[in-house]
Amino acid sequence: MADEPINAAFSDLGIEGKTIDHEVAMTVEAGLMQLESNGLDCLFVKNLFVRDKKAGLFLLSVAADAHVDLKAVAHALSLPGSTNFRLADGALLSEKLSAQQGSVTPLAVMHDKTGDVKLVLDKKLIESSKPIGCHPMRNDKTCTLSPEELIKFVKHFGHEPIVIDFPTVGATPASTGKAKNPEKPQKSAPPPPKDAGKKVNADAKGLEYTKAGNFPKWYEQVIIKSEMIEFYDISGCYILRPWSFTIWDSIREFLDAKIKTIGVQNCYFPLFVSESKLNAEKEHVEGFSPEVAWVTKSGSGDLSDPIAVRPTSETIMYPAFKNWIHSHRDLPLKLNQWNNVVRWEFKHPTPFLRTREFLWQEGHTAFATKAESDVEVLQVLDFYAATYEELLAVPVIKGKKTEKEKFAGGDYTTTVEAFIPATGRAIQGATSHSLGQNFGKMFKIEFEDKDSKKAIPWQNSWGFTTRSIGVMVMLHSDDKGALLT
Repeated sequence: MADEPINAAFSDLGIEGKTIDHEVAMTVEAGLMQLESNGLDCLFVKNLFVRDKKAGLFLLSVAADAHVDLKAVAHALSLPGSTNFRLADGALLSEKLSAQQGSVTPLAVMHDKTGDVKLVLDKKLIESSKPIGCHPMRNDKTCTLSPEELIKFVKHFGHEPIVIDFPTVGATPASTGKAKNPEKPQKSAPPPPKDAGKKVNADAKGLEYTKAGNFPKWYEQVIIKSEMIEFYDISGCYILRPWSFTIWDSIREFLDAKIKTIGVQNCYFPLFVSESKLNAEKEHVEGFSPEVAWVTKSGSGDLSDPIAVRPTSETIMYPAFKNWIHSHRDLPLKLNQWNNVVRWEFKHPTPFLRTREFLWQEGHTAFATKAESDVEVLQVLDFYAATYEELLAVPVIKGKKTEKEKFAGGDYTTTVEAFIPATGRAIQGATSHSLGQNFGKMFKIEFEDKDSKKAIPWQNSWGFTTRSIGVMVMLHSDDKGALLT
């Protein structure tokens, strides 16, 4: 069993912690619920396994209520400003720490024999008067040990922990001495107390929470009690009931007519992509790697080569573009798909807004010149703004993403952003990307131009998702429910 090496190490080191069995807890929230139901009073640990091309691998083990800002972490570790931490994928987690997603623990450093992983501990854990609670390499158990015992354990296995102070969710992080951008919204807000905003003597058939008093609970009840969404037994996946799918049909009809005015044709490509194709564009893949879901088995047997479920279709479609584009007469090529994609988000999923599977349209186009490509990027952005404003009655602002926020592997990204007054925050509505010639070079897409010279096409991709339904609901609903006609 996965916890046997830890139990043996505890025995050798004289660590007498308490271990409880409980239901499988894949998330921090589920873990906290299990601790509460079993009456275990401890400071529960959440863990993030992150990587950077130059800085390497880091295991961040922090208090469950800590706010983790990866840029602030890099600053606290005195790493270069260019450090761009990303969540490491499951394969690397298994290779370096012999751990599985949902079972990560600071104790996993015992399996890092080569010292490739640096352990970062939250100061709050080290100074805790309570025992520390963490999974012993399996998420159907939680063990407790004192801060001193945790330090003793990790040092025994050759890891000198780095201790930094992580702020609690909702607290103002300590200043780094850098000027703040007043236009940038806060990344997270503390969740309201469980019963905040609950109406007095509310009818259970209607909305029991107010929009102003408890926005998350209010939003959940609006989409469920209006029969738009039904929860599913796989976290982050939801059933779109006929009412919400009717809205999506209207969006699809409106937007499809728009994009066809500029010569875009609909098509369909497979859901799956081979590992070799997905890895062809390394910068693009690294941007999506934490989100990629893999098929590794067929029946009871393992597949000889893992197959990825598309997080987006660049690496699926562009090998075909290579076969179809040979001359300037083959351009422009303008294709669109109405399909579903899977992105295995690790942070709290929210119906419509942040889901592991969602519906969307994704356009992929290729042009002979950059000027043509740039024109289409903005044409499509106008179509997206019109869909929000003319069909959904949601005002949006058009703009351009920063270098760090742009689409992985692209040249630049344009966006429409909506503002949610109830939360005081903006939300991305849809994006239109200029990919430049990057993917053309990677997939060896070439054509003979009008001067009989070899050239690489300029490409775009753009997408509009079912997130738009959630945005519309948040704006056009009140304490009585959704106001739609």
